[in-house]
Amino acid sequence: MMEYVKRLKKGVRYLFCMQGQKRYLTPFRGAGVSRITRIGYTAITMRTIALFNQKGGVGKTTTTVNLGAALAAVGKKTILIDMDPQANLSFHLGLEADKVKHSIYDVLCQELPLADALYPVADKLWVVPATPDLAGAEVELVNLPDRESRLRKMATAKPVDYDFLLIDCPPSLGLLTVNALCLVTEVIIPLQAHFLALQGMARLLETCSMVRERLNSALRISAILFCQYESAPRLTGEVTEEVEKFLGESRESNQPWSTAVVLETHIRRNIKLAEAPSFNKSIFEYAPNCAGAADYQVLAEEILQMK
Repeated sequence: MMEYVKRLKKGVRYLFCMQGQKRYLTPFRGAGVSRITRIGYTAITMRTIALFNQKGGVGKTTTTVNLGAALAAVGKKTILIDMDPQANLSFHLGLEADKVKHSIYDVLCQELPLADALYPVADKLWVVPATPDLAGAEVELVNLPDRESRLRKMATAKPVDYDFLLIDCPPSLGLLTVNALCLVTEVIIPLQAHFLALQGMARLLETCSMVRERLNSALRISAILFCQYESAPRLTGEVTEEVEKFLGESRESNQPWSTAVVLETHIRRNIKLAEAPSFNKSIFEYAPNCAGAADYQVLAEEILQMK
């Protein structure tokens, strides 16, 4: 999102806040927030992105971790939220259940402010981890009146200062995913370039459309990201063309995907990306010179340039 502030007082610190779907700045006297040094027009960009595909094994967790690490490496304050009961993102970054006091379960079911569940894992990179308790969260949420928007409510309960917030969604279309979609303004769909991966896309798009219509009017699908990409097979090109054709035909519609693009960056199949989680490291820490690290660095640059 983009907020324009016409006159900022010199020397005053401002904190970006959210209340429902409203985003605003408020003067802040605490530590850790950049000082405004001039008066004038200032553009403040804070982006919330869900990595979403109900099909498993398409690269959601790998992309959330390594895109987040790449953004943090260029100085962007980045928060990763693990919304998957399998907790693969948390494990990937060394946050096993016995090492954390609070998790996303506490945020959703115990009304813990999101700001109080943040764990630093690197410079400018924080994680809200998942634990096995999250598997029962949907059962607990189902009878609550605000069950679809609990995450958004607790994200606004206490101001959080960040540039990017990335959510690793579970491979399902349940309440955990809906909570993620209620908080964010963008969705990136990781996809493998074969026709089986296209199965279920209609339901995925339908879910985004429903959430936008009923719960979050700011939601849009911003991009499709091809993962585990192999340029040689003929099928890869056919699937890519099929997706680009579908998006092109939607340009004049009012659907959440009408402005979506197929990202130029493709994440190539790379064994180092599969090995990194077992060492609790991002690809940049584990194998900084491999193709996977190069791809995610370029992806971060492309995401930063997106409007």
